[in-house]
Amino acid sequence: MSERMTQNLVSESWLRAAEAKRPAKGLMHHSDRGSQYCAFEYRQLLVHYGVQVSMSGKGNCFDNAPMESFWGMLKQELIYQSHFRTRQEARRAITEYIEIFYNRQLIQDKLGFLSPVAYTQRYYAGLQAS
Repeated sequence: MSERMTQNLVSESWLRAAEAKRPAKGLMHHSDRGSQYCAFEYRQLLVHYGVQVSMSGKGNCFDNAPMESFWGMLKQELIYQSHFRTRQEARRAITEYIEIFYNRQLIQDKLGFLSPVAYTQRYYAGLQAS
């Protein structure tokens, strides 16, 4: 979390995510056309990890609708309901919302009435079984 959305911020975020999840080569990374995602250094980082880059069509906000929906839900359910005294307090609350509530507890009909973590576990269990 930062005061501004910079190439350095998204690079650091990608590196943390890659370290935690160890994605396989061929992962699809979708983003809008923000300058931080178009930056040469960031694109090279994705190439280094074998990531396929996908960007929103010019002027097309609809192909990024799932993420926009998530940000709207985060704002409505947490941000607008809270008053954070420090950036660190906001970071902790947002991390807890995403990692504990959204990923592990929130049941989503689009995921067969499972949480994202349960859906992912079921998916990989199915791959191992086949």
